Amino acid sequence: MQVQQAYNQWAAQYDTNENKTRDLEGIALRTLLDPIPFTNCLEIGCGTGKNSQWLVQKAEQLTSVDFSEEMLAKARKKLASDNVAFVQADIKQTWTFAKGLYDLVCFSLVLEHIEDLGPIFREAARVLLPGGWVYVGELHPFKQYQGTRARFDTPGGLQVVECYNHHVSEFVQAARKAGLLLADLNEYFDDPGSTGMPRILTLLFKKKDV
Repeated sequence: MQVQQAYNQWAAQYDTNENKTRDLEGIALRTLLDPIPFTNCLEIGCGTGKNSQWLVQKAEQLTSVDFSEEMLAKARKKLASDNVAFVQADIKQTWTFAKGLYDLVCFSLVLEHIEDLGPIFREAARVLLPGGWVYVGELHPFKQYQGTRARFDTPGGLQVVECYNHHVSEFVQAARKAGLLLADLNEYFDDPGSTGMPRILTLLFKKKDV
């Protein structure tokens, strides 16, 4: 199913479905970004606001973007604040929604839906302050290799969202070509201390200082 259509349909049940990937990515984001100060944050793929509620507690200004208007409607109901601007946009187009420069750009469970990572990282770097950060939290490629995809049940049957497999090296090289250097990489498991398959991959990039 096409991404926008799928998430518009998924929005009604997104917060109530059992979803280990959604929940663990939220933990990963908080763990990684908690010690990093930021004031102006651009959140790509805000969905129903699962991470927006935490990000706005640290940021002075948060711009939260999603492709799905139905997801955004849920997020707006959760978080009514003068410090948050919710924007519907297609990130594969020029980022006209960016207002000024940011010291943090976040991608949460978004890039699996993007075929060509290069233009996305170039846009992220363009709207980022020198020395700023880019956070990426994704379903681990190992899970994708096994056939795991974003999906949800409906009365009409299981709906699988359009996804693309990206190797870890693809993320790193696309970011590097945009002037973003890898600062940290982590893997998160369903059970802490597990030696099994990781569920979430996080990457933290930093823009070169001028």
